[in-house]
Amino acid sequence: MSDLRLEDTVFEHLKKTFSSISDRMEDARRDLRSADASAVGESKLIEDVQDFADDWGYGIKQLGKHTHGAVKMINTIGDTFDKLDQELAESLKVKKKGK
Repeated sequence: MSDLRLEDTVFEHLKKTFSSISDRMEDARRDLRSADASAVGESKLIEDVQDFADDWGYGIKQLGKHTHGAVKMINTIGDTFDKLDQELAESLKVKKKGK
């Protein structure tokens, strides 16, 4: 390996964090979807609560998609970094042999 290092634990921590966010977003979306708006009583208020839950459910779903996308990107960055690290190490070996 070369002197260019980034610990794998950094990527693992980021993936764990973003995966956790994505999972929690999905749980919240399910909770909102199954909420009983009739508990608030007034029909207009029930409708407003349902609209709110629908809007937030959609937003939460989008946030979950983006955090899932972030996990994919973190994987790509880690793979690319490892590849570049290997290439740098190989180029340093070639330079040492050339001396």
